[in-house]
Amino acid sequence: MAADLSTTYLGLKLSSPIVPGASPLADDLDTVRVLEDAGAPCIVLRSLFEEQLTREQVATQKHLDQHAAVSPEAQSYLPEPQYTLGPDSYLEQIRKIRAAVHVPVIGSLNGSTPGGWIEHARLIEQAGASALELNLYTVPTDPKRTAAALEAEEIEIVRAVRSSVKIPIAVKLSPQYTALPAFVRALEGERVDGVVLFNRLFQVDIDPETYGLDRTLHLSTSAELPLRLRWTAILSPLTKMSLAVSGGVWSSLDAVKAIMAGASSVQCVSMLLRDGPRTLRSLTEGVARWLDEHEYTSVTQLRGCMDRARCPDPTAYERANYIYLLTSWHGK
Repeated sequence: MAADLSTTYLGLKLSSPIVPGASPLADDLDTVRVLEDAGAPCIVLRSLFEEQLTREQVATQKHLDQHAAVSPEAQSYLPEPQYTLGPDSYLEQIRKIRAAVHVPVIGSLNGSTPGGWIEHARLIEQAGASALELNLYTVPTDPKRTAAALEAEEIEIVRAVRSSVKIPIAVKLSPQYTALPAFVRALEGERVDGVVLFNRLFQVDIDPETYGLDRTLHLSTSAELPLRLRWTAILSPLTKMSLAVSGGVWSSLDAVKAIMAGASSVQCVSMLLRDGPRTLRSLTEGVARWLDEHEYTSVTQLRGCMDRARCPDPTAYERANYIYLLTSWHGK
């Protein structure tokens, strides 16, 4: 008998834990249909950025007040990236995807300031999204802005969005929190439904010859997965929220590891961008084969078997592992 691949993520019943994560793949309806045919249990749109909403608000203000000019200083806060989907077209894309597929559609917002996009959370819900992913990402450069203040602002963002919509909410985090379990507990206290681990922090390189900054996008590798496994395993026994692993998933075995650590869903992006959306099917089928070969009847049975509370050696997820690795290395 084939293993049951179904899972519950953010309160949504999904046919499989293997999810195409937020990416440009959802920009095209034909690609979205291919993903559904390949077994995608839901569709996650890429993020709508707070900067897009701010720019739209500035443009609206300029239109309403012909005599009011936006100062050069104000414009300096609004960079000129090329967005594929603007705020209005983003909402329309949600409606189109809902009409095109039979799986849940998850919208995504990326912001860094309280009140930056509360209204758009409501609009995304009204457009038909089944859930909302909040992508919390900021680069603190002000030395007067403490970690506690930054986290308080992020909690305020979550609180405001939670109070504005009824659909489930997942919060996508970076790995750079001093006390991640405490922050996740705080999110749970705000009635968040799930956490996505982690944001990929795209770094800037320097070209010493041209004195320019290189913003090249590099796809993930499986080398990024262990960080996700570690924190998923640590958080799994501490929260009732859904946990999703995002980043470094390139094979069925990678997905199995994430589920063993405690993930309810596993988001795959880079592999699909490189090899095409149809490869989602082979990833899902590989997980099913592994479950059958190892005599697991379901994803639910496998989930969390190697989290910090249930694995044979929980110290491997803690400081003791750091000490062991350094003291046991003797070179060649």
